[in-house]
Amino acid sequence: MTDQTKQFASLDERCAAYDRMADALLYLGDNWKSRPTLAQASNEFGLSPFHFQREFSLWSGLSPKQYVSAHAHAAAGELLREGASVLETSFEIEASGPSRLHDLFIAHEALTPGEAASGGRNVTLTIGRGPTPFGDGVFLFSDRGLTALGFIDAVPETPGRPGEKTGRSEKAAFEDIASRYPAADIIRDDAAAARFAEKVFEPGAKVPLALYGTPFRRQVWRALLEIPVGATCTYGQLASATGNPKSARATGTAVGANPISWFVPCHRALASDGRLHNYHWGVKRKRAMLAMEAGFRDAIGQ
Repeated sequence: MTDQTKQFASLDERCAAYDRMADALLYLGDNWKSRPTLAQASNEFGLSPFHFQREFSLWSGLSPKQYVSAHAHAAAGELLREGASVLETSFEIEASGPSRLHDLFIAHEALTPGEAASGGRNVTLTIGRGPTPFGDGVFLFSDRGLTALGFIDAVPETPGRPGEKTGRSEKAAFEDIASRYPAADIIRDDAAAARFAEKVFEPGAKVPLALYGTPFRRQVWRALLEIPVGATCTYGQLASATGNPKSARATGTAVGANPISWFVPCHRALASDGRLHNYHWGVKRKRAMLAMEAGFRDAIGQ
């Protein structure tokens, strides 16, 4: 890593830069073979070379040149193309060294069977808006840990791509998250959510997760945590990893029901055809998550 990429920008800055950086990841991924210069890339987004280099590096943890080189090194350009297959991986692939993006564990699941089955009955949860590297998020949490994370879109995604869902307004995102726990007592506190966001998105943070769901779903969600950073798997592979090789469809449903986006990495699970579709919070966001992870993994592995 260069000195320029040894630290990220503030979380608020990364949040504000998300839409432009997601487009930059797509541009660099689609054009990696032509090795666009810094001037060409920055001109594409109306920034000076200095500001594009700085914003991209502090958002992703990689310089634009490192990111393009990672694509060339791993032949990963197809990851960002609509309808293309992604990197072939398996649960046997090991991550290339420690990742600043993920140093996570399930600290505890301090829930009674009744709480887990009821969707939060007799539990008080805090909900609020806070920044993330992928735009503003809706956080749901308690003193036990993070219970849910979703995302807000200032501008909905452009419809037209197969399986791509439109973005969610703040109202829709809050309703989406809260509706998953109808039995809980949910209190809104945006200031607390912003503080919580800073804590869990700090590089190297250990994030306690409080998973509410059926035993089967929690088994699938724990399996998602075993997929290495920068890797992907199919629902069938995930089902096999949980000891239920014939339950790919049910596994896919459990993946889709994952309430804690990014930290429980359902974005790493793909359908058998490898397409980046049917992500609850939008294909653009899933693409950005996978692109960041793939570039980071391959850069530190060189």
